[in-house]
Amino acid sequence: MLKINNLHARVEDKEILKGINLEINAGEVHAIMGPNGSGKSTLAAVIAGKEEFEVTEGSVELDGENLEDDAPEERAHKGIFLSFQYPVEIPGVSVTNFMKTAINESRKAKGLEDMPANQMLKLIREKAELLEIDRKFLSRSLNEGFSGGEKKRNEIFQMAMLEPKLAILDETDSGLDIDALRIVANGVNKLKSKDNAVLVITHYQRLLDYIVPDFVHVLHNGKIVKSGGKELALELEEKGYDWLKQETVA
Repeated sequence: MLKINNLHARVEDKEILKGINLEINAGEVHAIMGPNGSGKSTLAAVIAGKEEFEVTEGSVELDGENLEDDAPEERAHKGIFLSFQYPVEIPGVSVTNFMKTAINESRKAKGLEDMPANQMLKLIREKAELLEIDRKFLSRSLNEGFSGGEKKRNEIFQMAMLEPKLAILDETDSGLDIDALRIVANGVNKLKSKDNAVLVITHYQRLLDYIVPDFVHVLHNGKIVKSGGKELALELEEKGYDWLKQETVA
């Protein structure tokens, strides 16, 4: 599904990604871990097509198609979803109206007509019920006055509605208490299928107690320095990242 080959990227004059190779297949959950400044969020941003990052070498492919020339919205229409560490507030635009617009823009990009109102309402109700979201929540302005947990739950709701091929969760556990973490993780687990894939970016092993990865990759200084199964996350929790830095130097 997603294939990253020798990816190098920089912002302004600073090289951040220094040769990333990664392949994610449908039905898989991958976790990227690493210390601050290792390039985790940059990798997410580059996959999503954020324009402030310049790809200087390598490629990102989705279903065999090179995404190099695709703008962020085009990548979204093709099935890439990125949840943000700090979701933006949009006063005056309800969660429901935001989702209607997003769904219909995606349909338009595929040459489809707007989703009929009754079908849209049914879909919203189904996904809200799946994620245990109160209907009053859906009439509130997008992220305005939301707690950290509500913002993250709202993003998982957006993911449920858009049904992406690849969901990238960039430090979605940041600032969440245990209850909010469980709610978000349960939502992600309910949405996993053999037809989609999830890339989880996190500092901490605790999220991976709830969203269990098939593969864990450690990013350090712009490169993947180690890959393994879910047990690698436990090893990192126990030893920290210093032992990997020492291994890399050795």
